[in-house]
Amino acid sequence: MSQPEAIGPDRSGARRPAGAGEPPDNRAGPLSGLLVADFSRVLAGPYCTMLLADLGADVVKVESPAGDDTRRWVPPVTDAGTSTYYLAINRNKRSVVLDLRDPGQLAAARELARRADVFVHNFKPGGLARFGLDYDSVSGANPRVVYASISGFGAGGGRDLPGYDLMVQAMSGLMSLTGDPAGPPYRAGISVFDVMSGLHTAIGILAALNHRAATGQGQHVEASLMASALSGMVNQTSAYVAGGVVPFRMGNSHPSLFPYEPLPTGDGELIITAGNDTQFRKLCEVLGAPHLAEDPRFATTEGRTANREELRPLLAECLAKRPAAEWFAELIGAGVPCGPINTVDRGIAFATEIGLEPVVQTGHGGSAMATVRHPLTFSLTPPRYDLPPPSLDEHGDEIRAWLAAPVERGDSAHRPGPAGRLPASDQQIDDPQAGAAS
Repeated sequence: MSQPEAIGPDRSGARRPAGAGEPPDNRAGPLSGLLVADFSRVLAGPYCTMLLADLGADVVKVESPAGDDTRRWVPPVTDAGTSTYYLAINRNKRSVVLDLRDPGQLAAARELARRADVFVHNFKPGGLARFGLDYDSVSGANPRVVYASISGFGAGGGRDLPGYDLMVQAMSGLMSLTGDPAGPPYRAGISVFDVMSGLHTAIGILAALNHRAATGQGQHVEASLMASALSGMVNQTSAYVAGGVVPFRMGNSHPSLFPYEPLPTGDGELIITAGNDTQFRKLCEVLGAPHLAEDPRFATTEGRTANREELRPLLAECLAKRPAAEWFAELIGAGVPCGPINTVDRGIAFATEIGLEPVVQTGHGGSAMATVRHPLTFSLTPPRYDLPPPSLDEHGDEIRAWLAAPVERGDSAHRPGPAGRLPASDQQIDDPQAGAAS
């Protein structure tokens, strides 16, 4: 496993842990110099903090003695028996075990919070107050801190509800929209609202950091899976809020567009998404049926949507004459959006073919492992892939020693220092957390 980088003062003036063995990185990330105390676990919080870590933030993952739940979420596992779920959301962090029930280790946790630029957790609302790690306590000692809380249902009437993604998919209404109209509701194939709330939290943290840069003030950023769900369901929630329409399950069909779904070809289904009149005309030309675009029933988006049951078999009849791969090439060439329904391995293979380089090696030497590339590219400050996901308490000794050392104060006390990266903290203890994923 890669070692910590060179010593440098953090925002509070404290010296960061020293180490050797990492190749020098001459391209500091856009968040270089920020210290993130990560007291989250499972998915929403760790995904948020990994995105920050990829962009240069020093993330210290604080874990209970049992470790992050996802360390035990198996299968699948690597050849070494490590949970691939855990690996997906914990690179570029350093792990320290701090048992908040132990007074000495609780003191170290509070010191980490005092030194941090950003504090992230997904305990239930109020769950950290008994440890003196709630927002009021942490900001009292560290007024510049950006303190991010992720819960399942907010800090009001839903504060006592556990916050698992599957619950929110059900309770938000998403499951009522997913699946065949004649069948039961289904969950999405990923923990979509955990991921979405992690993204929303990252946005909130960056906005609060910008505010701090202008005013010197930290603040409390609160996210919830339920709020992210209702925002992220966009047109479906708007249908009810703005139009009084309760959306319903339509399988793979779109409520407002057709064709915008899988259609059968000579050897399998092909996604075709003709989202406007021009694209539909091009589709009809490629299919050898230009008359369909002139048919008054199908000439407009509104008409095609209203008459989809008449149009679908006409398109299927044309598509049945050739295999999906041939239609894909010709339709894309004509400017008609379409695509095959891939398995995950084929999706990664396709991304590789078109130059997205979706798989990167994280770490150096024998500790390097394959992970999925950060979703953003930067022309000047690219994401980093220095540290593989840490083993439990892998960096504990150095982090505890760093936290126990006297704080050096001076002119640098309130400025980010050089890019000596600190460990990242995860959530701990037996207090239920809110951002759990299914």
